[in-house]
Amino acid sequence: MNIGDTFYLGVISKKYGYKGELVGVFDVDDPEKYIKLESVFLLIEEKLVPFFVENITFKPSSNQAIIRFKDIDNELKAERLVDCEMYLPLDMLPPLSGNQFYFHEVEGFNMYDTRHGYIGKIERIIDYPGNPLFRVIFEGNEILIPVRDEYLKETDRKSKKITVTTPDGLLDIFRNNK
Repeated sequence: MNIGDTFYLGVISKKYGYKGELVGVFDVDDPEKYIKLESVFLLIEEKLVPFFVENITFKPSSNQAIIRFKDIDNELKAERLVDCEMYLPLDMLPPLSGNQFYFHEVEGFNMYDTRHGYIGKIERIIDYPGNPLFRVIFEGNEILIPVRDEYLKETDRKSKKITVTTPDGLLDIFRNNK
């Protein structure tokens, strides 16, 4: 399994007790959707290694869970997994609809503006905390458009097209910088 075929689920933050249990911090909107996991991949020395889950118990109203992995039955074995990132295959992402999308999902989509028409292809999404940006090549220039609900008008997965209304003057700035 390559990391490009997975999504980041969270991280093992610390040991829990002395019987090999660990605390996992889940970086997802609804952690309890993952209560029945059979396995996860842990990133160990730049490689994804599968671990089979025996039990997950989420703390109430929290993104943290106590995890017991098969064959991890003591503190020493558990210690080696602390700070490891957890990953799952992309096909395990819950499906989204409407204008909701996963960032990796829309890379390569064509972007259109409601006033200016075709802008360009979405090269990638730069995930700045609290301010993700679409990176689009517009008339030969890189343009960065905020990924914000108020600008997003339509996500058409079938046509691989996203329609936005860019902030006033944004495209003009990039046109005039040639």
